[in-house]
Amino acid sequence: MKINIHGAAEEVTGSCSEISVGHNKFLVDCGLIQGSWKHEKRNAEPFPFEPADIDALILTHAHIDHSGRLPLLVKSGFSGPIYCHKANRELLEILLLDSAYLQEKEAEWNNRKRLRKGLPEIEPLYTRADVPAVLEQLHLVEYKEKLQLSKDTAFRLRNAGHILGSSHLEFYANEQGKEKTVVFSGDIGNPGAPIQQDPDIDGQPDLVIMESTYGNRNHISWEESEQELKESIEHAARDGGNVLIPAFAVGRTQTILHYFAKYFREWHLDQWDIFLDSPMAIKVTEAYEGYSYLYKETTQPFWSKGALCRHIPNLHFTADTNESMALNSIKSGAIIIAGSGMMTGGRIKHHMKHNLWRSQCDLIITGFQPEGTVGRRIVDGSPFIKLWGESIRVAASVHTIGGLSAHAGQRDLLHWYQKFSNSPPVILNHGSASTIEEFKDFLQQHTSGDITIAKKGQTFNL
Repeated sequence: MKINIHGAAEEVTGSCSEISVGHNKFLVDCGLIQGSWKHEKRNAEPFPFEPADIDALILTHAHIDHSGRLPLLVKSGFSGPIYCHKANRELLEILLLDSAYLQEKEAEWNNRKRLRKGLPEIEPLYTRADVPAVLEQLHLVEYKEKLQLSKDTAFRLRNAGHILGSSHLEFYANEQGKEKTVVFSGDIGNPGAPIQQDPDIDGQPDLVIMESTYGNRNHISWEESEQELKESIEHAARDGGNVLIPAFAVGRTQTILHYFAKYFREWHLDQWDIFLDSPMAIKVTEAYEGYSYLYKETTQPFWSKGALCRHIPNLHFTADTNESMALNSIKSGAIIIAGSGMMTGGRIKHHMKHNLWRSQCDLIITGFQPEGTVGRRIVDGSPFIKLWGESIRVAASVHTIGGLSAHAGQRDLLHWYQKFSNSPPVILNHGSASTIEEFKDFLQQHTSGDITIAKKGQTFNL
């Protein structure tokens, strides 16, 4: 068995690995490279393998850095089955259509500039019309269901606890009468999360391909984060204005809504009007309601069909653009959850323009804000930010909630690996170069396993 690392090597995005067993070839994930334009233009490069030669693809979860090149892969000749947990079907459609729309708008924007320069137009990486072909190739499976890929290969998915439908992959290959097992971690969930069950893994694999996204830091506890969110809402009630919550459409939004449902009376949320102002987050939330059986037992009552709105009777879904614009006339009493989580685009920027300069406003930041973003400037205490060229004063109270990540932190990544009783060799991917080096050192201090950092294009023989 050979494993080729084609993506997410010493970087966080672009997940893609190839497994070769005899004449069969399989892919694990096929994600978009995200970041600067220099990074993202690599998405248009030819695949380092012939897509038509791939027998099947196994998808760990629907996040775009794991799934976002699937339409391009199918366009390029891949016609095999795409295996994933059944809960990914709706998320994939939502996220891939959104990604395709962004590809179309990016090409349109570039072409306007190119035409003015007399340059030929460029095609988008893929379009919304390319997404249905991907969905038609999906083969949906349940956790722990062992499926045969070929005479000598099989696989099983186990719950990764990251987002809805996220999976660890156990891949089995029988060569010359000997069975070998490789575990691909996918993205490892943050244990103790309020909705997802904790990651499920054990056994004695021969090799582990392991992510390292937060390999250099730990998160504060879920209990501390819950308390921070409660105190932020109480502070906002005293201020008497509106509350803005930038949030990722998948995972973070549902976590916030879960806390609102659970503590509706205790946090006096009946005195607010709560708006989910993100078409994508609305669709994702509706998808989450279809899979309550996958969640923690204490969580399930909040997530059966229609239960969320029963627990939060003042929750309003504002998918329509005009409904969203109407929120800007509200001066107080509104909690507005909108994308994007990093405040780099989306409807949250419009709400910031109309509220951030008001001292009665409260901004609750629930996720990491990278260097160079508007969100990071606000977190760092900048008195002014720029939105569409206009300088906006930051008079709002700013709260940061530190521990709502869907990714395991350093300590929990170690605990995940320690569930393998044989200390198997590890290949680290999915982490920035500096983070992955730190995590390698940390693992070496606490385990006896052989640890390697994956390089792009590297081949491992097992």
